[in-house]
Amino acid sequence: MTDFTHFNTQGRAKMVDISNKETTVRTAVATSSVIVIEEIYRKITEKAIEKGDVLSVAQVAGIMAAKNTSNWIPMCHPLSLSGVDITFDWKKLDNKYELHIEVEVKTKGSTGVEMEALTAASATALTIYDMCKAIDKGIVIGKTYLLSKTGGKSGDFSR
Repeated sequence: MTDFTHFNTQGRAKMVDISNKETTVRTAVATSSVIVIEEIYRKITEKAIEKGDVLSVAQVAGIMAAKNTSNWIPMCHPLSLSGVDITFDWKKLDNKYELHIEVEVKTKGSTGVEMEALTAASATALTIYDMCKAIDKGIVIGKTYLLSKTGGKSGDFSR
């Protein structure tokens, strides 16, 4: 079982030892989206949702999620993040609106930040759902995936 880095000699799960890995600057960019009806789009853009400024709250939730990823995902290492940036972009669909969420996470460390970026993108989308569900529970959270990553032994990745 020693070929599998997440298992110990007894075949049980373990957190990988990264103490001998090189410290490098690492980045990851992840994306998610939410599809909403026109009423929700209008209320978000006019900052008229009763629970508050949806995008500001979702942005803070995403940043908090990135910082706390190791509390959610059992084998993730606690990381000191250098930066988390979350941006939003609206796109009109037929009779709905899609909010594209993009998260960039950076660190200088011994392991990557892909999980932090993906967790942040997911938490951002979930927060938007939570803040708007009173208007419409039919909100659709779209695909969440890694767009790119840099640094580390495995090298760069770009979708």
